[in-house]
Amino acid sequence: MRKLLCMILALVCATTAFGQKAELRKGNRQFKKGEYAQADISYRKGLMLDTASVAAHYNLANNLYRQENLDEAAKQLDAVQLTAGDVPFAADYYYNRGDVAIGQQDWQTAVNMLKESLRRNPGDLEAKENYIYARNKLMEQQQNQDQNQQQDQNQDQNQDQNQNQNQDQNQDQDQQQDQNQNQDQKDQQKDQQEQQAQLSPQQAQQLLQAIQEKEKQTQEKVDEKKAQALKSRQKEKNW
Repeated sequence: MRKLLCMILALVCATTAFGQKAELRKGNRQFKKGEYAQADISYRKGLMLDTASVAAHYNLANNLYRQENLDEAAKQLDAVQLTAGDVPFAADYYYNRGDVAIGQQDWQTAVNMLKESLRRNPGDLEAKENYIYARNKLMEQQQNQDQNQQQDQNQDQNQDQNQNQNQDQNQDQDQQQDQNQNQDQKDQQKDQQEQQAQLSPQQAQQLLQAIQEKEKQTQEKVDEKKAQALKSRQKEKNW
C-alpha cells in the first residue's frame, strides 16, 4: 500500500513537471515571436502547476517587463527564492531585478541588485554600466534631498523670524496703545482735578451773587439817570 502510494505520487509529480515545462516552452516560443499577451497566459499556467518555480517567475517577469508593467514584473522577481542550485542563474536574476528598478527610478534597489549581479558575474559589462548609471542617479537624488532639506530648514527659520518680528511689532503696538490709554486717563484725571480745584460749589454761588449784585447796581444807576432826564424835561415843559 505504501509503495503503491509512492508510485502514484511520483507519477503525479512527473506529470506536473512535464506539464509545467510544456507551458514554459510554449510561453518561450510566444515570447520570441513578440506574442506577449499569449506568453503571459502560458507562463501563468506554468505557475499554477508549480508556484515555487524560479523559471516561471523569471520568464513571466521578463514578459511583463516587455509590456512595461514594471510593478508586476518586480513582484514576480521578488517572489523568487534563490537556492544554491540557482547560482549560475542568480547573476541574470539580479541583473533583471536591477533593470526593473531602474525603470521604476528606484535607484537604491537598482544599485543593490546590480551590485549582487556583479558579485556573481564581475565580467558583465552591461551590469557594470547599469550599476554606474544607477549609482550616479542615487547620488544625484541624495544631493537633491539634502538641498531640499536645507531649503526647508531655511524656510522654517525665515518663518520663525517673521513670526518673532510680528510678535515684537504687536507687542510694541500693544505697549504704545497701553501708554496712550494711560496718558488719556491721566489727562482726564488732571482735567477733573483742575475743574475741582477752580471753584467749589460755595465759591461758585458767591461769585454768582456778586455778579447779580453788580448787575443790579448797574441797573439802578441806569434807572436813576433816566429819571433825572425825565424830570429835567418836565421842568422845561412847565417852564
